Amino acid sequence: MNAISPAAPSAAPTGRIVLLTTSHRVAPGLLSWPAWQTLHAADKVLCADGAHPQLPYLREAGIPVEEASPAAEDLVDACAGGRTVVVVATGEGEPALTDGLARLAGTGRVPMPELELLPASYDLPGARLLDLVQVMDRIRAECPWSSQQTHKGLAKYGIEEAYELVEAIEEGDRDELCEELGDVLLQVVFHARIAEEHPEEPFSVDDVAGGIVAKLIHRHPHVFGDETATTPEEVKAHWLRTKAVEKRRTSVTEGVPLGQPGLALAAKLASRVRTAGLDVPLPRADGIGYELLALAVRAEAEGADPEAALRAAARTYRDAIRAAEGVGE
Repeated sequence: MNAISPAAPSAAPTGRIVLLTTSHRVAPGLLSWPAWQTLHAADKVLCADGAHPQLPYLREAGIPVEEASPAAEDLVDACAGGRTVVVVATGEGEPALTDGLARLAGTGRVPMPELELLPASYDLPGARLLDLVQVMDRIRAECPWSSQQTHKGLAKYGIEEAYELVEAIEEGDRDELCEELGDVLLQVVFHARIAEEHPEEPFSVDDVAGGIVAKLIHRHPHVFGDETATTPEEVKAHWLRTKAVEKRRTSVTEGVPLGQPGLALAAKLASRVRTAGLDVPLPRADGIGYELLALAVRAEAEGADPEAALRAAARTYRDAIRAAEGVGE
């Protein structure tokens, strides 16, 4: 008959550490349901930042929060017996704590509690735009140069950044494209911040965004309304029709900026004429300007961008010049 060995004592439960992260771009108190469940069930809730924006809402919900920043060893001890400790992370996260826990686990001498990262709120797409608005607001208030800028003073930078964006697109450089889009976005936010200070007709970046949202919805009835469009041509027809009603224009030339580069201007006028179904002969006169006009109109009719085509040819010319100079060889 075999002897029955006594059962080995089961290991003591080590508990659980939950690192709760939140986003400052989401209103405090708007936490996920798993986060609220975990907070209510926790044996202890800790936060190193006594001014953390979530604390008033947690306490209002009946969750006691201790303002403490324990060392890794203390936190492990607090979980002994199977207890759950929630650490509400500060804006910087908890690098010292997580590094300490990693070192402690690496020794292999300490039974470690289960460690869980629980995002309590997530950034929505576009949430980083809130950071940009906040940074721009501070720069406008505290930077000696930025605080003195005006719409007119910044106008040249808007043009420069737009051209640099076009160049990045044409070069196919993805990193440069991302950076240049940021520079263009900065111009929008900067001008909107300046506009807030107008004594009689102020507006903000929210007004700018709200205006373009309303325009996009109104001009896309095939997306947000009852209209239908199955081809790009039908979409463009919707756009032009609603735009004409909005602007109450009497001429297809209205709204075409005359200060844009000449080839682009000629192509834009030709596009308006073609879209409107007008028959407008090109002016007949001598001179290089009229020859360029005819070339621009021809390019537009063929679906080419004369400005882009000329820039591409000019870059080829630049490379030929550098080759003749022996540059880069």
